[in-house]
Amino acid sequence: MFDRNVTKVVQDCILDSGIQAKVVAQRINKPYSTLMREINPFDASAKLGAETLLEIMKVTSDIRPLQFMATEMGYSLDSGHA
Repeated sequence: MFDRNVTKVVQDCILDSGIQAKVVAQRINKPYSTLMREINPFDASAKLGAETLLEIMKVTSDIRPLQFMATEMGYSLDSGHA
């Protein structure tokens, strides 16, 4: 279908969270339609910002996007947290 990319990982992070995307959008103070565009891996004109990414990871308690980026850079993350 398409190569896995960070946008798809973020989309999965939200869809798998058990929290409705509209609620995620509300919690990160972003319009729902904007968030949906930013996490759509097929929409090349919308970009997901680093601050928004961090807020999504906080709201969903999911660090898969961070893990994906680390792996892409040749690093790995341990599963512990502060």
